[in-house]
Amino acid sequence: QVQLVESGGGLVQPGGSLRLSCAASGFTFSRYTMKWYRQVPGKERVLVALISSAGDSTIYADSVKGRFTISRDNVKDTVYLQMNNLKPEDTAVYYCNVWIVRKDYWGQGTQVTVSS
Repeated sequence: QVQLVESGGGLVQPGGSLRLSCAASGFTFSRYTMKWYRQVPGKERVLVALISSAGDSTIYADSVKGRFTISRDNVKDTVYLQMNNLKPEDTAVYYCNVWIVRKDYWGQGTQVTVSS
């Protein structure tokens, strides 16, 4: 079965950095676009970044452009989100996502808190 397991969240001061990881299993990872979303309480989950199956194309939300970088390792079946110059408004639960055969799959999420 499809499994996505996020890690790497935590508490960081404004201006700091974190790298999130999402380990995938149960499907042919290298064939699928992977995405990172985030969600704050009371609001909808929003797309942060996506990366094509080969890793040669990426898209970012305007709010994170120039600060976040999505990447993937198709040998380790892992997608990453490098987050630099973090701001308090980046505080959220971050989720890894893949869409396979008309169904969305999600990880359990990892909390990122940006605060001094």
